[in-house]
Amino acid sequence: MIPPEKRVIRRASPADVLRSQQLRDEEDQVRRRTRELVKTHKLKMKVSEAEWQWDRNKLTVFFTADKRVDFRALVRDMARTFRTRIELRQIGVRDEARRLGGLGRCGRELCCRMWLPEIQPVTLQLAKDQGLSLNPAQISGACGRLMNCLRYEHELYVQGKKRFPRVGQTLETSRGPEQVTDWNLLKETVSLRDRSGQLRTVALEELKQESKALRGRRGEERRRDSPPIA
Repeated sequence: MIPPEKRVIRRASPADVLRSQQLRDEEDQVRRRTRELVKTHKLKMKVSEAEWQWDRNKLTVFFTADKRVDFRALVRDMARTFRTRIELRQIGVRDEARRLGGLGRCGRELCCRMWLPEIQPVTLQLAKDQGLSLNPAQISGACGRLMNCLRYEHELYVQGKKRFPRVGQTLETSRGPEQVTDWNLLKETVSLRDRSGQLRTVALEELKQESKALRGRRGEERRRDSPPIA
């Protein structure tokens, strides 16, 4: 069980629950009004969420922006509008997705929202190591950044790649020289292409046995052809 971020004072009463719901409802109106003020001040920022402090003495507004934003005039305008202390907090798009939630490409709630305790860096190399498409539209999440789940099976692929021949490598098989064009970690198969361009897919274990038998035959041939030692 994850401990609370702040100290628990007491159990919420029905009145507390009602007040909390009222604050949440007002936050929707605050967010819409803040977006109008941002548009008035012509600022390049996206307001994603607003959060009232319990006693309404402070209003925190979360936003995303590509660059630093001079929002001093906006804060003064917001203070006059909402009559409270204002804090504007810039967050990244990953943090925005974590706060707002949503559904991922898998159809389930976003990992960063549901259970992921820490958002770690995700690079394109993770997709390359797993042989995934490098099209950003296919490997990006709701936030527009690379999906966190690219990390989940990465170590499995890194370790699994050590058991497979390298793509582009030429192997001596029972059919002669064949080049490795692809491999599938989950299916345990290797795709090969011979000099005539003909493709075939063979199980990894079968390919190993085939190579082992080929080496054994060649070793036996060399021993037969070797002259006897005087």
